[in-house]
Amino acid sequence: MKLSMTLPYAGNPRTAADQVKELESAGLDTVWVAEGYGFDSPTLMGYLAAKTSTVEIGSAILNIYSRSPSALAQTAAGLDNVSGGRALLGLGSSGPQVIEGWHGLPYAKPLARTRDVIAIVRSILRRETLQFSGEVFDVPLPSHSGRGLGKPLKLINQPERSAVPIFLAALGEKNVQLAAELADGWLPFLYAPERAADQWGAALAAGSASRSSDLGPLRIVAGGMVAIGDDVGDVLDRLRPTYALYIGGMGARSQNFYAQLVSRYGFEAEAATIQKLYLEGRKRDAEAAVPRALLEMCNLVGSATQVKERIVNFRDSGVTDLQVDPVTEDAPAVVAQLKEWLA
Repeated sequence: MKLSMTLPYAGNPRTAADQVKELESAGLDTVWVAEGYGFDSPTLMGYLAAKTSTVEIGSAILNIYSRSPSALAQTAAGLDNVSGGRALLGLGSSGPQVIEGWHGLPYAKPLARTRDVIAIVRSILRRETLQFSGEVFDVPLPSHSGRGLGKPLKLINQPERSAVPIFLAALGEKNVQLAAELADGWLPFLYAPERAADQWGAALAAGSASRSSDLGPLRIVAGGMVAIGDDVGDVLDRLRPTYALYIGGMGARSQNFYAQLVSRYGFEAEAATIQKLYLEGRKRDAEAAVPRALLEMCNLVGSATQVKERIVNFRDSGVTDLQVDPVTEDAPAVVAQLKEWLA
């Protein structure tokens, strides 16, 4: 089981890079760089490549709308080169709020677009002459759609590897099925290991049935806040603003992937309340409405014995890469402790 961590959207990237170097020395296997509508992640990922030597560096996530498939492949190939083969390409469709509200692009055909993007990226990294016709993309552009001057091209540089692992962020049944079919790894969010089989077991099985033998086992990256001690339960309250934001504000009332997931976990009334309060601007009330049971399910907080039990629960649910967010002034020490337990 690998140990991974996501850098937050906010904060100083240079400071974060220095912290990653310490965490790498403590045993961190993978660092994920978030983007959203903050700083772009490829810039920090390249900086991390220069500052580190062993840790895998992944995007979590680059959305599949604001960059062309070829641009995504160029980013993956460039990062893989400067990192010496440590790049991971985390992709996702994001959501209408970000794609239409921030990038000004229509949120159309996310599944078909994801499938096309993966095929194009992998073709480019194999240095094939790019000729692709899919449901969303035609490359080169057909003559009737442009000036008729496009011609098949291939990547100029020789990639570090002919395949950079692709991870998909997915929550819905069809998206998770697609991840199990096509991706090297899956990036779920608000993952409750005790609910995983009920929520995603059928989708994972359906996708795996169509999975190419050329792909290895699906890596699953999931976890949460980590606090170890006999009196640390109150730290879960620090997560209330984040959970309220995602359940209440990441999407419209009629389409919020996170609210839908929490409802399927058994918190349908609570999710509706959080969403109503948040959209009314009553953010503090929305935070207070987040069920403590949900926070406990999705994180690793408690005594050493309890945290060890949570690790087993995540592992037994299929998680291969434990995603952690240590709540401590000495994160490297916590990473070292977790690494020892994982071993």
